[in-house]
Amino acid sequence: MQKTISNLQSSVSQTNRAPEELQQDYLQQFITDYNEHTKTSKKFTQNYRFTLADSRVPTGFNLALKEICYPIVAKKSFGSKIWDVDGNEYVDVTMGFGINLFGHNPSFVKIALLEQLEQGIHLGPQTELAGEVAELIAEMTGMERVAFSNTGTEAVMAAIRIARAATKRNKIAIFSGSYHGHSDNTLVDAKEINGSLQILPTASGVPPSIAEDVLVLDYGSPQSLELIEAYKHELAAVLVEPVQTSRLDLQPKEFLHKLRQLTTELDIALIFDEMVTGFRIHPGGAQAWFGVAADIATYGKIVGGGLPIGVIAGKAAYMDKIDGGMWNYGDDSFPQVETTLFAGTHCKHPLSLAAAKAVLKYLKNQGATLQSNLNQRTAEFVNTLNAYLEAENIPVKMINFGSIFGPNSGNSTTNSEKSLPLGFSLLTYHLINRGFLSRGGSGFLSTAHTDEDITYIIQAVKDSINDLRSGYFL
Repeated sequence: MQKTISNLQSSVSQTNRAPEELQQDYLQQFITDYNEHTKTSKKFTQNYRFTLADSRVPTGFNLALKEICYPIVAKKSFGSKIWDVDGNEYVDVTMGFGINLFGHNPSFVKIALLEQLEQGIHLGPQTELAGEVAELIAEMTGMERVAFSNTGTEAVMAAIRIARAATKRNKIAIFSGSYHGHSDNTLVDAKEINGSLQILPTASGVPPSIAEDVLVLDYGSPQSLELIEAYKHELAAVLVEPVQTSRLDLQPKEFLHKLRQLTTELDIALIFDEMVTGFRIHPGGAQAWFGVAADIATYGKIVGGGLPIGVIAGKAAYMDKIDGGMWNYGDDSFPQVETTLFAGTHCKHPLSLAAAKAVLKYLKNQGATLQSNLNQRTAEFVNTLNAYLEAENIPVKMINFGSIFGPNSGNSTTNSEKSLPLGFSLLTYHLINRGFLSRGGSGFLSTAHTDEDITYIIQAVKDSINDLRSGYFL
C-alpha cells in the first residue's frame, strides 16, 4: 500500500497541470488503492444491498466518493483492535459507539457470558441477576429504583412516559443538538421558516402532531429557563443530554444547576440521558461530575459490556409508576400507585445482565481512578493532536469531554469552500486505509488503548494529511 501511495504522490507532483486535474488523478488512484485494500468489505456491501436495509451504508454519501462508500466489515475484535474480512488490522476508537470502555471482548465479561450460557437463556421467569444488578446500579448512581429495557431508545421512551404519567402533563422540553434515540417523541427540532421559528419533525414518517407536545430549547441559554417557566403548567419533563455528543465543548455546569433548581420548584421531572456519559466520565456519570441529581436517568452502552441493554433509574416517586410501588408480604399492604405500561420480551435478558454484573463489579472495584486516568490520557492525546494541527495550519481543533473526543463543530474554516468538504471526507478514508477506525475523527479511548496505539493514531493523522496535501486536497 505504501508503495502505491508513494507512486501516487510522485504522479501528482507535475506542476504544469491544473490543480483540479491533479486532484482527479490522485482521487482515482486512491479509490483504486482503497478498493483493493478493502475489496471484501465492498463485495459484501454490494452483494447484500438489496436484501439488507442498513442506514449506515450511505452515511456521508458523496457522489465523488461513491466507489468507496461502504462500511468496513469486521471479522474479529480484541482489546483496541479490529480485524476486517480482508485481514486488515485497525486501531479502533469507535468502540461500539461508546460501549467498550474496556476495549473489545474484555476477559471478565467473556467469562461471565460463558458461565451464563452454561446456565441457559431463560426468559419468562424472573432473571436471577435482576435484583443484584439493580442494586449495583442504584449504589453507583445514587438512584432509588431501577428498571431494564433493551436499548437506549427504549429507555428514553419509558422515561418520558413515566414522567408524563407521574405529572399528568403531556409536553416535554428537549434541547437543540441533543440526541435521544430514534423514537418519534424526540425526533423534532426548531427550524426557522420565512422568519418564523417552528418545531418540526427531523425525519420523514414522524407525524407533525408530535411537535405539539415538544418544546425545543437552546442548550445553556438563560432564555431557555424563562421558556420552561412560561410552560410550567404543561411540561411533564425536561430531557437533557448533559454534554451533547455533537458539541463536546458545551459543558454548562452552572446552567444545569439552575435547571435543577427551577424544575424542582415547578415540579417538572428532570431527565438525564446518560447513554454516553454514564459510567464513562465518572462512576456516577454526569450527575456526579456536575453535582446535579436528576429525577430520572437513562443508561446503556458501557453497562451492558457489549450486549444490548437499556436502564431507567430514578426516584421512587417516578419509578413506582412501573410496578405500583413498595409493598410487603405478611401484612395488608398492596401496590397503591397507579401504573403506566412498561414491557418488553427481552428486558432483563440473562446474558445482558450477566455482562452488566461483571462490568459494574469491575467498575466498583476499580473506583474513580479508572475514569480519571482515562480522562487525563484522552486530554493529553487531544492536546498533542491540536499542537500538530495548529502547527500545520489545519483549520480543525479537537476537543474532549473525559474520554470522548472529536472535532469542534463550531470551527470556521479559511480554506476553499469547494475543496474542504471533500478533503475532510477523504481524510476519514485515508485514516481507514492506514489502519485507524473512527467516526469522522470522533471517538472514544478505552482502557485497552496503549501508548503505542495513540502514537500510531497520531502518525496516521500526520501521514494522511501529507497524502492529501500531495493531492492538492488540503
